[in-house]
Amino acid sequence: MLLTTDTYLTSIILYCVYCLIATMDSESIVPLIVNNILSILDDSSSDDDEFLVLTHLMNVSDSTRLTRIEHYVENVVHLYSDDQFQSHFRMQRKTFDFILSLIGPKISENVVKPGRPSVSPETQLLLTLWILGTPDSYRSVSDRFNVGKATAVISVRRVVKALYDHVHTFIKWPIADEMETSIRVFRAVKGFPNVIGAIDGTHISITAPKNNAEAYVNRKGYHSMQLQAVCNENGMFIHCFTGYPGAVHDQRVFQNSDLPEFFRNDTQFPDDVHILGDAAYKLHKHLMVPFKDNGHLTDIQKNFNMCHSSTRMAIERAFGLLKGRMRRLLDTLPMTREDLIPKYIITCCILHNICLLKQDQFQPLAVAISNNASAVEILATREPDGGGRDVAIRKRDVIAAELPMQIGA
Repeated sequence: MLLTTDTYLTSIILYCVYCLIATMDSESIVPLIVNNILSILDDSSSDDDEFLVLTHLMNVSDSTRLTRIEHYVENVVHLYSDDQFQSHFRMQRKTFDFILSLIGPKISENVVKPGRPSVSPETQLLLTLWILGTPDSYRSVSDRFNVGKATAVISVRRVVKALYDHVHTFIKWPIADEMETSIRVFRAVKGFPNVIGAIDGTHISITAPKNNAEAYVNRKGYHSMQLQAVCNENGMFIHCFTGYPGAVHDQRVFQNSDLPEFFRNDTQFPDDVHILGDAAYKLHKHLMVPFKDNGHLTDIQKNFNMCHSSTRMAIERAFGLLKGRMRRLLDTLPMTREDLIPKYIITCCILHNICLLKQDQFQPLAVAISNNASAVEILATREPDGGGRDVAIRKRDVIAAELPMQIGA
């Protein structure tokens, strides 16, 4: 049955009225109306126009209704199976209970106005995990947990602060026994000796900051903040550094972290140990990078690069697991305050480590590591620097000569 012009226009008008009512508080009201009217117009070419339009209106009305969920935690979350709980909140119940016992007393103070129902520490933590683990907006999450948007924002900030206060408990440099374990496990990959960690950087997408926004535009054209991290053989972060804008080169981020100071400390880097980094970093006796591939590498050098790359994959897996669990890091952090963004990023790293400590398994994502070094910059930074130029070169050559030959095998 064909849809008459009058009926068709009436449907559009009724739909627009509904959108105005259902999305009264929505910041995206204009795009919502326009996009769905265009969708109706596109669908109007078939012989079942009336059915399509009415079905479309019913579907959209269900999806756009902004209704808060009463007693979501008590009546829904508490009934989730363990798998359902982990799927929604990105961790197992036992891990959640551990974190709640850790920070619960710090977030127990009421966050709402006097006279309104208080928000329990459990709800605050669940809400925060939903914000960090999904790309959902504060508005939709506050509706889910039946709190105001401002209350949701305050709750997340409180939970982040409480977790961030434990940063040195859960992100810490390994001690001697832990280093020995790392060296043994890393060596088992491809025979690379004396490795205690792998380093790399990744970009976290952010909303354009209010100040100096252009400095945060990385080479891929979006606003970001850099996260530099070192992980051990299990993918646990042993050092994290963030806060630098996306336009800054990896080597500069490294130089402004405290890792160069670690290099000069025999406790952090005893004897002949080192971490592995890619070509965006400068060669150092405690930071092994691959040989520059100028098309004339020897088999020994090619073998070194292959063994180096396979061993260094630990950091890429760690970033994949981090962003697979904390999906907000794949989207855009919903804030513009540069002083708060680093704490949110580090808090995600803390949660990542806690989950690994609790053997809380999760499916990692294949995440491309977004180094922002240009070709010219890489050529400049591949040259040995620090730790003694000759010492670093000799050390790499010795390792290359002693590595088991993997290529052609």
